[in-house]
Parts: sequence; C-alpha cells; structure tokens
Amino acid sequence: MGWEALERWGGDVTRIEPLTGGVANDVWSVRLDGSLAVGRLGSRGDADLAWETGLLQHLDRAGLAVPVPIPTRDGRLFVDGLVVMTYQEGGPPETHADWRRVAETLRELHRLTRGWPQRPGWRSSTDLLHSATGTRIDLDAMPAEGVARCRAAWARLAGRRTCVVHGNPNNPGNVRMTAGRVALIDWDEAHVDVPDLDLVLPGNAAGLDDDAHDIAAQASAAWEAAVCWKDDYAVRRLAAVREVAVQEVVVGEVAVREAVVGEAVVGEAAVREG
Repeated sequence: MGWEALERWGGDVTRIEPLTGGVANDVWSVRLDGSLAVGRLGSRGDADLAWETGLLQHLDRAGLAVPVPIPTRDGRLFVDGLVVMTYQEGGPPETHADWRRVAETLRELHRLTRGWPQRPGWRSSTDLLHSATGTRIDLDAMPAEGVARCRAAWARLAGRRTCVVHGNPNNPGNVRMTAGRVALIDWDEAHVDVPDLDLVLPGNAAGLDDDAHDIAAQASAAWEAAVCWKDDYAVRRLAAVREVAVQEVVVGEVAVREAVVGEAVVGEAAVREG
C-alpha cells in the first residue's frame, strides 16, 4: 500500500518532508492532528514491527525518552510496514558530558530489558558462535579467516547476561538531547544481545576499564563488519578486528582447531585421522 496507508491515521495527516539518516526505511516528518510526528515506511514484517513497537511502548511507560508509536484510528500500531511515531526534539551529543548522559541512558535501557525476547529472525553476537545467519547477517558470505576473527571477538562475551541493545547509539544522529532528557531514536538495529556492544562510545564515555573496553570494541567491530558485509564500511570494520592465532589441540581422538585471542577460544572439531 505504501504511503497511502497514512490515511489510516485519520483525515488530518500530511507528509511534510523527508528526513535524513534513514537507510533501510523511507522516513518523513508528518503533521498529524496539528502536531509534528515522524512516519517510517519499510519492508519489515508484522512480527518484527510488533516486537519494536511493543518495546518502545514499554520503554515509554518506564520513563525513557523514545519515539512512541501513535495508533491508527482503529488502534493498530503499524499498517503495511508504516509506523507513525512521536517526534523527538533536541540535538545530537557534542561534548564528553553529553556522551556520558547517553551512556547513562543506555544502561537504563539495558536494566529495563533484561530477559527480553529476541527480535524475530535475529541472532545475538554469541548466537553467531554456532549459527551462520540471522536477519542481514550471513557469515557464509564472509571470508573464513574473517569469520574466525569475528567469532573469536564474540567468544569473549560468552556467558554474559543479555538485554535489548539499541544497536547504533554511537551515531550522533540517533540521539536527541535537551537540557532535561536524552532520547534514543532509530531502533531499526535494536535486538537482544550483550550490553557491552552499546557502550563503545566516543571518548569511552561509558567509563569502561581498558580490558572491558577492548572486549566491547572488538566485539562491536566484528558485529558491524558482519551486519554490513560487504560494503566498504564493513571491510574497514573487519580490518579493526585483530587477527587470531590458530592452534591445534588433540583431545582423545578429536582434533580441535582453536582460534585464540587473549583468553578467548573458539573451537571447531573434526575427527582426527590416524
């Protein structure tokens, strides 16, 4: 149906102008019943949009500043890939103090969503230690050596508690700040994962110690390489993931080839011949 679905929100609704920053979606400012709002049209399915809109409602009720889905006249939160949300005032973070406020907001997001179900069709970084695909990720399309490096980086996160991560909070365009609040927008990459992936912020604004920051930065670079493969940005991000040494360990009759980074080990077993 496309933008014609906008009529489901009533007679007093008009598209104004396209908004910058959208990649996977067509995003416009909208005038709805005299108030400024945002319309987003994309190709995500109903299950995906139900997950996202339900999450945003939960965060809004908990006091986090997020774009809140505005229902149609018959109460639906999306129609044929179209979602209309409240407009968030403010500008991007500019100072280290601003980014520290962003870090505080992200930690509150993580606290509020412990145990949240995974976005339909997605995989977490640690899921990809054993799976090759998930949403836009296809590890089989990447070079084997690059996959080994990514998995070694993600293995360092294994066993940690998961929650919803925003997915791209270090992009200043995804944050709207005022003196009184920090709003996170563009939840297209949100999914359940280890919270460290959200905390690789400019100037280490999250205050991670050296080891924690290294683990998070390597895992984040690996994720961005995998989810964007194979554009130029993904190639650059993969280059930031350290190379790994490969060693063979014999356990009984099984030879295990292990990719090792520091204390992290990712193994692939094969029956040893002879």
